[in-house]
Amino acid sequence: MAKRKAKSPGNAGKAGGRKPLEGYEVLLCVTGGIACYKAADLASKLTQAGAAVNVAMTEAATRFVAPLTFQSLTRRQVFTSMWQSTEDFRAHHVSLTESADLMIIAPATADIIAKLAAGLADELVSTLALSATGACPLLVAPAMNDRMWSAPATRANVERLKSWGVRFVGPGEGYLACGTMGAGRMAEPAEILDEGGKTLLQHPPKAE
Repeated sequence: MAKRKAKSPGNAGKAGGRKPLEGYEVLLCVTGGIACYKAADLASKLTQAGAAVNVAMTEAATRFVAPLTFQSLTRRQVFTSMWQSTEDFRAHHVSLTESADLMIIAPATADIIAKLAAGLADELVSTLALSATGACPLLVAPAMNDRMWSAPATRANVERLKSWGVRFVGPGEGYLACGTMGAGRMAEPAEILDEGGKTLLQHPPKAE
């Protein structure tokens, strides 16, 4: 049975009470940065919108927010390592993207963006992103220092990824964790949720 198409996340509660992302699988990947706290809010909002959310974290991300936080919000196992065992013993770096209707990386550091542009797969999140090719769309929410965001290498990496069909949301401008003002703030969770819903609408949902 095919899943129904997503409506705008802002329409929750309409259409007979069905949630806008009900029936969809979202893979939320979290990389290391102070904006990790926003990723927890995003996981909560995705779950409230009806999506089933799997979370994968880099080792650096676990230093900012504990995996238990995401497990509590999504009521699902959180993946933190390439070597983590699963109940059915499937290679989760492949199975997670095979089942996902959308993969989101938020926050996306300059490091992970560089890895994606170079095709590197040396830890869980970069491997998931590479295996998402042909399996599900990828939405990236950058978060970094303003000088890192404006660096020629980062700009070139972003343009390369866009040419491959990777979607970006943000970053915004404002006060950064380093104490400066400028571009580099991760987009707000509501904005990422809205962009994710639009992305799902543009891709046929996978069969259950």
